[in-house]
Amino acid sequence: MRGDGDGWVMSDSGTRFWGRHGAAGLLLRAPGPDGAAAVLLQHRAPWSHQGGTWALPGGARDSHETVEQAAVREAHEEAGLLAEQLTVRTTVVTAEVVGSGGTQWTYTTVIADAPELLETIPNRESAELRWVAEDQVAELPLHPGFAASWQRLREVTGTIPLLVNRSQ
Repeated sequence: MRGDGDGWVMSDSGTRFWGRHGAAGLLLRAPGPDGAAAVLLQHRAPWSHQGGTWALPGGARDSHETVEQAAVREAHEEAGLLAEQLTVRTTVVTAEVVGSGGTQWTYTTVIADAPELLETIPNRESAELRWVAEDQVAELPLHPGFAASWQRLREVTGTIPLLVNRSQ
């Protein structure tokens, strides 16, 4: 059922995490004007959880979705991106917690490439969407979870050549 993932999971320590079945976000890379990788970031709307920070388009995973499906769906909802525009490269579990009752909650980052800097259409969850050079991401006020995983994600993306067209 679509939308059955919306809701909070409480960790044993009392911290809340969004997504009854976990959550997923899309780290979308594309060649910037200089050929180096740029990533699409979302400036979270002030009213949202951790509003005013920069993060990846993403959100709650529904029970019937893979992490890839959830991340691509969220990128469509929050940035207007189409699945056909993206090439999924890999996934990285960037956060894991044990929730109350022993349930496990995960946040999975789906790394994908686009052949160019795609146009985006922000929804109400976004104050702004922006393509940012990979080496400038850490200069922004990042969502705490994204900030905690950014170095690891850079290490992973460093091992995956950026696709510049679909024939690669």
